[in-house]
Amino acid sequence: MNILDNWRKRHGSQRTAALAEAVQTDPEGVGELLAECELLRVRAQQAGLELDDSPASLAALDQLPPRWRDDPEELPGLGNDAGLYLGTVLVRTVEGASWQVWPGGQPVVRLASGREVDVVGAGAEWAASGTPELSQVYAEASEV
Repeated sequence: MNILDNWRKRHGSQRTAALAEAVQTDPEGVGELLAECELLRVRAQQAGLELDDSPASLAALDQLPPRWRDDPEELPGLGNDAGLYLGTVLVRTVEGASWQVWPGGQPVVRLASGREVDVVGAGAEWAASGTPELSQVYAEASEV
């Protein structure tokens, strides 16, 4: 993932910093960076869908024809973006949800309960096979 590289460019810093530290020191900035999901947003827009960071947009994504599966080069990037988008919707709409980083550098969403959701993993599975549906992962994570 080039998330940390993009974060460094945006902040003009060449120092070596862990993504986990960035999440702690600039959670809004990192959240905005993770929310970009450029490839997913472009593909959704091409299909006539505008992603508005709402739970309803996850259900709409679930209904898109999975044309990206025909392109093995695009599939990993789109899956990563789908996971980051799922995480963005969770963080923006579920009280107490926040971005965290696993020791290997993968961003996850920590819920108020302490449960962590591997949104990037879920996005990759969704892009590759259609399951689990993004809206279903959201529904399960948002249950109290």
